[in-house]
Amino acid sequence: MPEIGKEVLMDLQKKTIIFDLDGTLADTSGDLIAAANYCFSEMGYGAVLDPSVDAPTALRGGRAMLRLGLSKRNALDERVVDHYYPVLLDAYDTAIAEHTCLFPKVREVIQWLSGAGYILGICTNKPVDLAEKLMRAIEFRDPFLSLIGADSLPVRKPDPRPFVEAVTRAGGRVERSCLIGDSLTDHKTARAAGVPSVLVDFGLADQDMAALEPDALITSFEDLPKALADLGL
Repeated sequence: MPEIGKEVLMDLQKKTIIFDLDGTLADTSGDLIAAANYCFSEMGYGAVLDPSVDAPTALRGGRAMLRLGLSKRNALDERVVDHYYPVLLDAYDTAIAEHTCLFPKVREVIQWLSGAGYILGICTNKPVDLAEKLMRAIEFRDPFLSLIGADSLPVRKPDPRPFVEAVTRAGGRVERSCLIGDSLTDHKTARAAGVPSVLVDFGLADQDMAALEPDALITSFEDLPKALADLGL
């Protein structure tokens, strides 16, 4: 049997960290709500959603925002939701990073993880073209070796296949990986993939993260390196 070179062994030992995007790396709610309010203005309702109140719904996607806004006007109709969903995506595409910002210390911690030899990637339920555009707009695409979106595969999270694809495209191994997220969807994805789940408790989700019993819970991005070390990653 041929000997395995030192560099190959080092590659096999590298650990892969896959991140959710919205609500985990960045607060994207302001731009998402602005896109939804554009739709409501087109309907004649004006700005229905409030960024300070409705941010959790923004992180559940465009259709959820449209349903919430229409419900507030007692006008919920799935046909209207279907009609305005592509309008919302176009509006968001036009102004994708007007209000979006990274959570505190995200840039610094990601830089540290990359320098420490971790393989980094993103697995999001945002359409992949929009995710790519956003990451480049905020000048934060380079550290991540993969980016899998909602339409990269026929399935999306919590199906584990997008996560596995994100790990594989980044050059990692699933058995030496974990998922960092901010929702039940991310937690279920990690469980389905058989990897540790690390949830953030500083995001915008209106769920009790601790109640989901993740493998680790962080209240600041600065806590992530220690959480990974405690998990043996």
